[in-house]
Amino acid sequence: MTSPARYPWAVLAHAVFLQLAAYTVRPTASYRALELGVEPALLGLVVASFSLLPLAAAVWVGRMDDAGHGRPLLLAGALLMVGSGVGLLLATPDVWWLLGWNALLGLGHLISLLGEQSRIAEAAAASGRRRNLDALFGLYTFAGSAGQALAPTLLAVVGGGSVLPETGPLFALYLAAAASMSATTLWMVVRRSGTRGSRRTTSIPLRQALAADPAVRRPLVTSIGVSMMVLCSIDLIQVYLPALGVERGIPASVVGALLTARALATMASRLALGRLVDRFGRSGLILWATAAGAAAVLAVAVPMPEWALGAVLVAAGYALGIVQPLTMTVVSLAAPPGTRGTWLAARITANRLGQAVVPPAVGLLAAGMGSAGVFTAAGVLLGASAAGWRAARPAP
Repeated sequence: MTSPARYPWAVLAHAVFLQLAAYTVRPTASYRALELGVEPALLGLVVASFSLLPLAAAVWVGRMDDAGHGRPLLLAGALLMVGSGVGLLLATPDVWWLLGWNALLGLGHLISLLGEQSRIAEAAAASGRRRNLDALFGLYTFAGSAGQALAPTLLAVVGGGSVLPETGPLFALYLAAAASMSATTLWMVVRRSGTRGSRRTTSIPLRQALAADPAVRRPLVTSIGVSMMVLCSIDLIQVYLPALGVERGIPASVVGALLTARALATMASRLALGRLVDRFGRSGLILWATAAGAAAVLAVAVPMPEWALGAVLVAAGYALGIVQPLTMTVVSLAAPPGTRGTWLAARITANRLGQAVVPPAVGLLAAGMGSAGVFTAAGVLLGASAAGWRAARPAP
């Protein structure tokens, strides 16, 4: 049997390199589009191309994982990540090629992401300790956050002080991260040989997979909705805090420090997740962490000293950081047998769709109220998510 003590560490390393690669290549693709003469107003096409194939293919990928094809999928994800990186580096004569390679990269990212989450759930099942899943998903999301935090630093070092840096070295950096991820992919595939027999080899029809008992389906769907809103709220903080700083005369250096403090608080909460669940319970922790995050995001809209704003953002980062990995646990444990990959894929699809739709919608909704209105709207939506979870959560 695969060693539960060693196996997850390969997944955690995979997560670091995957997020490092993704958060390196996405801004680099925007720089390449500008090099090709794309108008800044059209850069949204580059962002959208990354999510296009995942939105169409996510559930199919989850179904393939449920049917026992996890190892080929992991290898396919690594191949797409590396292959599209080679294409971005060597074959982007115009914007259409750029969009095509970026779309394939997004598909590789989705496949790799789903593979990681399924392998974490398998590792907990192999250990025979389902409660260990909260701590494992906490470590997993911590590892992903570490990769996301490292990418901007490497971009600054490689890109230098140029307003429009050369994209070649940055794409090469992406390829190095993708190649490192591929190496851990091979390790994960080899180490799975002992659990091969525990995976399904027959596929459940999609309608049957999603038609779970209402008592099971309600918390599944609601946890996915909570996850989507939490992720969108974090995106809104990243996008609109600089605008809020301009409106209130907060220096850009202070805004950067505030965003860093929020990110560090999120990482800290994920390291403590296992102990928090042991003390407060998973269902109650999702409820109160979402509610606390809603209150903190609402508070950002209130004028206050910079030190107080920092404290509020630390509270928001800590609370919202708790919710994401716990919703992964809910989906992994509540999904009916043979449908875990399908439901994890549905969660990823909802997150991507929410990131594409919710921030622009909230921005338009609060257009007349300035940046403070965005945080007010986000806080209200988070509060509604908490109320929805309170009504639909499973019994303790």
